[in-house]
Amino acid sequence: MNCDKCQTKIPESEAHEHCGQSLCDDCYMDALSPARSCDPWAIHSAKRLEASGSQGLQMNETQLKIVDYLQNAGEAEPGAICKDLQISEDTFKRETAALRHMEKIRGRLKDGRVVLRLWETEVEN
Repeated sequence: MNCDKCQTKIPESEAHEHCGQSLCDDCYMDALSPARSCDPWAIHSAKRLEASGSQGLQMNETQLKIVDYLQNAGEAEPGAICKDLQISEDTFKRETAALRHMEKIRGRLKDGRVVLRLWETEVEN
């Protein structure tokens, strides 16, 4: 059988039913706990880890690619980043939520569209 969301082949005994879909473990976890970009406790935790000099606050490979992309582009729409970096929308949402919690990137509306940019980048009016 295949996962109804990502189409990964999974044994029928390992499928999870959620909202009428049969999901693999990863898709089931994403469905139960979606990424939230605005999470005050996650932001607080990330700031505390960074302030303590802990090794716990490190970007993974995908997060580094997103930050590097935005360093080169200045700002970009989420769809363009996903396409250019060849990452899924779900992965993108999860990784950018973490980057927002670390205050590495932020979003804004520009001409009615959401664009992402680095946290410290100034906004032109």
